[in-house]
Amino acid sequence: MRRVTLRCAARLVFAALWLLVEVCQAESGAPSLADRVIWAVNCGGDAHTDVHGIHFKKDPLEGKLGKASDYGVRLPILRSSPEDQILYQTERYNEDTFGYEVPIREEGDYILVMKYAEVYFAQSQQKVFDVRLNGHVVVKDLDIFDRVGHSTAHDEIVPFSIKRGKLSVHGEVSTFNGKLTVEFVKGYYDNPKICALYVMKGKLEDVPKLQPHPGLEKREEEEEEEEEGEGVEGEKKSASTAPKNPVRSGPRTPNPYAADNSSLMFPILVAFGVFIPTLFCLCRL
Repeated sequence: MRRVTLRCAARLVFAALWLLVEVCQAESGAPSLADRVIWAVNCGGDAHTDVHGIHFKKDPLEGKLGKASDYGVRLPILRSSPEDQILYQTERYNEDTFGYEVPIREEGDYILVMKYAEVYFAQSQQKVFDVRLNGHVVVKDLDIFDRVGHSTAHDEIVPFSIKRGKLSVHGEVSTFNGKLTVEFVKGYYDNPKICALYVMKGKLEDVPKLQPHPGLEKREEEEEEEEEGEGVEGEKKSASTAPKNPVRSGPRTPNPYAADNSSLMFPILVAFGVFIPTLFCLCRL
């Protein structure tokens, strides 16, 4: 009887450990963030590999188009890790519209991540420009200082998909010819620029988030409260006086960090829940 009990207990322990191993392998077997990045460049700077393993190549526009600047290297960049501040300290700008071409061979869901930091101007309405993706305006009136302030990292995140020879972004569709053209459009305020960018396969929740900025978070909360207050006042007004197409400074970037991954812990907790009572029973035998 004792041998049967020990054998059953051993089987339970083995099953629990096997489940734990399966969960770990499933997680490690998924492509890493660096593996999902198909193209990345450190604009205006040299090659760099960030803390996530993403390899940003040297700017291919060097000596061809626009001007490179490392003015920001004298400044610490808030919201960025010390190892990756160089991605926000260097930049490429141009006195006219310019951009990069990204070859994409496979269909699927993609994310364009553009990195910015305002290291020169100390007030808003000094550098304002649009960003186009194959002719579609995906960022309107980008004013970096107005968004986050001076010498502070800011990422613009644009999800898009390529299916059956069509590019879909922000509800618009166009024919895709194998090249993604990212353009920074010259506006009325100074010159368009970009610090770094990459294109990856995946969803919004796969994009790493920047470090928190207490002052910026407080301002965002105040803006949300103001919007709620304006919404209450707007409801009191008649429908005829309300504008049908309100003009905004630019599309709000969706939150890529709202996904809840707590369900991944459930199999691990089950494994430990089986292992501990079994171990207790073995000790009593």
